[in-house]
Amino acid sequence: MLRRHDTIVTFGLSAALGVLLGFSFPTPGWSWLAIPAVAGLTFLVRTGGLARANLAGLGFGAAVFTYTLAWGSAVGPDAWLGLSLLSTAFMPIATTGIWITRKLPGWPIWSAGCWVLCEALRSRIPFGGFSWSRLAFSTPGTPLAHTAAIGGAPLATFAVALCAGLLVLVISSAAHRRSRTAVAAAVTLLAIALGARAIPLPIAGQTGGGVPRTIVALVQGDVAKPGLDFLGRPEQVLQNHVRETVRLAAMMNAGSVPRPDLVIWPENASDLDPGQDPSAAALITTAARALGQPILVGAVVQAPGDPQHLLNVGIVWDPQRGAIAQYAKQHLVPFGEYVPFRSQLTRLISRFARIPRDFAPGHVPGVLKMGQTTLGDVLCFEIAYDQIPTAAVRAGARVLVIQTNNATYGRTSQPAQQLAISRLRAIEHGRAVVIAATSGITAVIAPDGRIAEQAPTFVPAVIVRSIPLRDTLTVADRLQDWPERLICLLTLLAIVAGVRQGRIGIVSRNSGSSVSEKGAPRV
Repeated sequence: MLRRHDTIVTFGLSAALGVLLGFSFPTPGWSWLAIPAVAGLTFLVRTGGLARANLAGLGFGAAVFTYTLAWGSAVGPDAWLGLSLLSTAFMPIATTGIWITRKLPGWPIWSAGCWVLCEALRSRIPFGGFSWSRLAFSTPGTPLAHTAAIGGAPLATFAVALCAGLLVLVISSAAHRRSRTAVAAAVTLLAIALGARAIPLPIAGQTGGGVPRTIVALVQGDVAKPGLDFLGRPEQVLQNHVRETVRLAAMMNAGSVPRPDLVIWPENASDLDPGQDPSAAALITTAARALGQPILVGAVVQAPGDPQHLLNVGIVWDPQRGAIAQYAKQHLVPFGEYVPFRSQLTRLISRFARIPRDFAPGHVPGVLKMGQTTLGDVLCFEIAYDQIPTAAVRAGARVLVIQTNNATYGRTSQPAQQLAISRLRAIEHGRAVVIAATSGITAVIAPDGRIAEQAPTFVPAVIVRSIPLRDTLTVADRLQDWPERLICLLTLLAIVAGVRQGRIGIVSRNSGSSVSEKGAPRV
C-alpha cells in the first residue's frame, strides 16, 4: 500500500507528465514532447511497486485524456469527462505491463509493446472502441511518423515508446556509470531516429492505374453557427454549399481555376435527405449542372427498407441521373450516431432526444468511382480507425477522401487533431489525403504527410488543387494489422515471463535463497 504522501506525489507527477504528452497533440502540437513525457512515466513506473504503477497510469491517463479530449465539452461536460474516464481506465494496462516486464532482458522493447497492447484494446472496446489520442497521432512532422509506412499507426506508437524507454536506459545507465549500456542505448536511439527518417515516402503519382494526377475541388460552405445547432434553419447548410459550388463554376468558366476532376462536399453538406426531399435533390442537381460533372455529397438518408434507421453516406451525385453510387459509414459513433441502452439512458440524459433514430452501419469499404479516379471515402471519425482506410486502399482507392463535419466542436482542438491523424494516414498508405469539412479544417495533404493547402475555418471557401494518384500498396497496406498482432502477442508472452520471474523470486526468498529483489530495479 502507498502512503498518503507517496500517493499524492505519484499522482501529481504522473498527471504532470500526462499534460506534457497532451501538449504533443494539436493544440499546441509540440510533437517532440511525446518521448520525454513517456520516458518520465516509464521511469516512475519502473522505480516503484505495482500499486504505484497502477496509480501512475491513472494519473497520467486522467491528465492526457482530459486535456486532449476537452473538445468533447462542446457536446456536454458529461460527454467530455465520461470519454476521458473511459480512456483513462485503459492506461493501467500499459503501466502494469511495464512494471511486470521491467527486469526482463530488452525491457524497452516490452515497455513499448505494452503501449501498443493498451491502444489496441482501447481502439476496440467497448462499443467498437475509441482510437483518439494514440501516441502515433502525435508524430506527424517527426521522423518517427515514417514508420507508419511500414507498420501503420501501431508501429509509430511502438517507435515513440521504444525511444522513450531507451532514453530512460541512457540516463539511468549513465547515472550508475554503466557506460557501455548507456552508449549502446544511445546509439540504438539514434539509429531508430535516423532509420525512420531514411524510410522513403512517395510524392509523385503513378501511371499504372490510369492518369498520374487529378485536380480536386474541396467545397467548404460553412454553417449557421458552431455547436450542436450548427444546421440552422432547414436547407441552410445545403444552400451554403450550393452557393460556393456555383461560385466555383463561375471561376472555372472564367479560367481563373482549372476544371476539377473531383468535386467533394463534406459530411452533412446536405442537411436534408435528397432521396426523400425533392427540394434538396433539385439544389444538388443545380450545383452539379453548373459544374457539368458529379459531386460527392455528404448526407444523412433513410436506410432502404428500414424506416427505423438512418445512414450517414457519401453520395456520388450525377448532374443528369442524380444519386448513382454511395458509401455508408461503417464505424458509427456511440451516443452520437446511435444510443446503446436507449430506453434506459434517454430517461436519464435528455440530450439523447436529439438522436431520435439510430444510424445503421455500412458493411463495405468506401471505394467509389468518379470519372477516371477511384477514391476511398472515409467519413469523419473513421479516419482514426486503422481498418477503415486500409480496406479502402486495398480495394483500389488511389486517393483518400475524408468527408467530415466538425462544426459541433466549434473552435476546439478536435479539427486540428483530426488533421494530424489524416497526415499520418497519408504516410501510412502513400496516398494524397483530402479533407472536405463543413466549417474546417478543409485541407489537402501530400502522400508524404505535408499539408499542401489548408482553408481558414468558419468561412466559406473552395480549394482547387492538383494531387497525385497512386496505385502501389505500402508495406503497411500489405501487412494490414499483422504488425500490431505480432507486437501484442510477443508483449503478452513477455508479461507472462515477467509474472513467472516474479513468482520464482518470491519462492526463492521464502526458501531462504540468496536471490533477492530488494529495492527498486536497476534501470
